Amino acid sequence: MATEIVIAQTTSADEAEAEALARGAVERKLAAGVHIDAPITAVYWWKSEVETAREWRISYMTTTDRLPELEAWVHEQHPYDVPQWITLPVNGGSTAYLAWAVEETRASGDRQDI
Repeated sequence: MATEIVIAQTTSADEAEAEALARGAVERKLAAGVHIDAPITAVYWWKSEVETAREWRISYMTTTDRLPELEAWVHEQHPYDVPQWITLPVNGGSTAYLAWAVEETRASGDRQDI
């Protein structure tokens, strides 16, 4: 079975924290690349109140093989009690880009030329 690509997302209330969560995942080969969206407004229930907050959405390009380790690492690093964590399957795309994503999430001993 071929390795599948997914986009995993979380949010952060602090831009520097979002950058740290992005950089740390890439440095650890848990994600091939990460996008940090411009500030968004989140409206949600929290502790019986409707809250509004400014957040940065962090989108990780990773593989299903690396997803459990990425999720564990993000939850360990994340300051929220209940961080958003959703995954979106990638159902298509450039063959070269998807191959790059697979290659960049391999452990150093598993790397191959693409």
